[in-house]
Amino acid sequence: MADEKEKQEVKAPPAEAAVAEAAAPGAVPAEGAAPAAEGEAAKPVKRKAVKGARTVPVGVVYVRATFNNTMVTITDMRGAVVCWSTAGRCGFKGSRRSTAYAATVVAQEAARQAIGFGMHEVEVRIQGPGAGRESAIRAIQSAGLTITVIKDITPVPHNGCRPPKRRRV
Repeated sequence: MADEKEKQEVKAPPAEAAVAEAAAPGAVPAEGAAPAAEGEAAKPVKRKAVKGARTVPVGVVYVRATFNNTMVTITDMRGAVVCWSTAGRCGFKGSRRSTAYAATVVAQEAARQAIGFGMHEVEVRIQGPGAGRESAIRAIQSAGLTITVIKDITPVPHNGCRPPKRRRV
């Protein structure tokens, strides 16, 4: 047992040697440390605030309900994404992703993440013809976010491009 302790002591360099190496002239400072003056220990550099530390009281919820999936993205008022969720991320596979229940689960998860950032008031913008439009709005409201505006931003052509041929089943 005494032999093992001696081996461990031999493997680990003393703390004084590490400081001497860092303060040696011509030595490259470690990552995240400021260059040290001679005889002075290296000091860590202050980093920017972590993304989780920011608070966003008001935001915009984009619900994109397609025939195959439902995507919910929550941004701040400038458009920077705060959090997002999709039916595939919540564990739904195949045709179950396009259901109203999947949209409910997706919207609840995204809303919980947004509440973690301090959000309490949102505008909702819905896009697409999917089944999860209304259920996503109800889930956002039941999660504790106050909805101020609901807009439908589904793109509608004003007789623009000719649509594809009608599908024959």
